[in-house]
Amino acid sequence: MRVLAIGECMAELAPTKTEGDFRLGFAGDTFNTAWYLARCAPQVEVSYLTVVGNDAISNKMTDFMRDSGIVDRFVQVSPDKTVGLYLISLDEGERSFSYWRGQSAARGLADDPTALDSAMAHGDLIYFSGITLAILNSERRAALLNALRKARAAGKTIAFDPNLRPKLWVSPGDMKRAIMEGAAVSDLVLPSFEDEAVWFDDASPTATAERYLEAGARTIIVKNGADPVLYVNGSARSEVAVAPVATLVDTTAAGDSFNAGVFARHAAGDTISDGVAYACALSRAVVQQRGALVPVDPASLPRPTNS
Repeated sequence: MRVLAIGECMAELAPTKTEGDFRLGFAGDTFNTAWYLARCAPQVEVSYLTVVGNDAISNKMTDFMRDSGIVDRFVQVSPDKTVGLYLISLDEGERSFSYWRGQSAARGLADDPTALDSAMAHGDLIYFSGITLAILNSERRAALLNALRKARAAGKTIAFDPNLRPKLWVSPGDMKRAIMEGAAVSDLVLPSFEDEAVWFDDASPTATAERYLEAGARTIIVKNGADPVLYVNGSARSEVAVAPVATLVDTTAAGDSFNAGVFARHAAGDTISDGVAYACALSRAVVQQRGALVPVDPASLPRPTNS
């Protein structure tokens, strides 16, 4: 199976234990999912579609992708731009973020329709997010959605995490319209109920699932923090309990790693229920460590009886 993730990978400056020192890393919502998927499903070919610059930090990023087992065949290069950057600040253990992404090369990832179509033809499962849509202007967003629509019609599985981030949008109305357009071209939608309740006024995870089903998606998996995960697939719907986390350290990549777990077990042919249980275990391991990309041992995660 081949998975193509689409979006923006950013340079990360994270504080070390030494005052004033920062460590360079790389992260971003869809990239985090690709990174965890490459670890948990080595039999899956994981590719990333984005645009980087032609400078030292962009080269370090693509080197990191390759070293992480992610195929960079669809990483384009913009000669006059660079990658987005964010800095993590700590105040008595609380993390805050400062972003510099206005000139990010990734904003041009949908500029070449031929390149988009070629990349999507290569993937069996294609994954994007609300942040992927947010960094694009309206014309580029329409181009990406059109390419995804064609890929779905050609038999590709399209997966979408709404990942609602209102600060990245001109207005909440623009965000909500674009998110529903993203859902309309997708087979699988993986929303987080806490965000959906705030911005779409959903009264329950069931309401969230029904809204995305009405948009045209076929399968909805609603993440809900420590509460059970609801999944709806056609007429079938059920919940998977979430085991408690012993020590919650950092939720930065909770949803990203969860999505990777779902994709990993989908690639293995597991049921949705087993895939969600595996995804919960992976996410639980991730949030007990500091950072977006942390060491995980796939062998320690539960496997369904048919694996």
